[in-house]
Amino acid sequence: MALTDVYVQVYGQLGDFFDRIAQGQAPERFTRQHLKDLGFTSANFNATIPLMKALGFLADDGSPTQRYHSYRDRSQSRRVMGEALREAYGDLFVIKANPTDGDRALIEGKFKSAHNASERVAKLMANTFYSLLDLAELQPAPQLPDAPALEPSVSISPEPPSPPLVPLAPTLHYNIQIHLPATKDVEVFNAIFKSLKEHLLG
Repeated sequence: MALTDVYVQVYGQLGDFFDRIAQGQAPERFTRQHLKDLGFTSANFNATIPLMKALGFLADDGSPTQRYHSYRDRSQSRRVMGEALREAYGDLFVIKANPTDGDRALIEGKFKSAHNASERVAKLMANTFYSLLDLAELQPAPQLPDAPALEPSVSISPEPPSPPLVPLAPTLHYNIQIHLPATKDVEVFNAIFKSLKEHLLG
């Protein structure tokens, strides 16, 4: 954010000052001589040049910016000033979105703490701000768009189809156990296996 420390002692005449700006043609460079040409011959008005730079009306070299030209359009001058105040005095709008005269002590305190200003200078800073505020139309501060609400979604994956059941033909299994006699006579075993072959394997 930002909080300019520029102020003027002629804050009570800022309304007339900016009215002259809106009426007159924009100069190539806004100088002290141009101030005198506008009728502001007092040296106290010299501080309006750094003020206009802080508000974005003048570039560092004193040339008028697009904001200066836009302000000269009466139909949008108050909105333009409001944009300028939100940029130059952004820290104040964090404290109070729409400052009123009842917030003056709070505003002066912010200037004192932010710029280590004396009570007198803080009052001049606050008076400069409030005089400009009278010339402005504050648009609502830009807000970030709300994130779209996420709708709960249920995703059901279809199960793969079960393979068709194939009927199986019934089969029979035989388990034949042979208990051999406890003998060492090979002929006995030969006779048994020969009989099995004849009767089972046919």
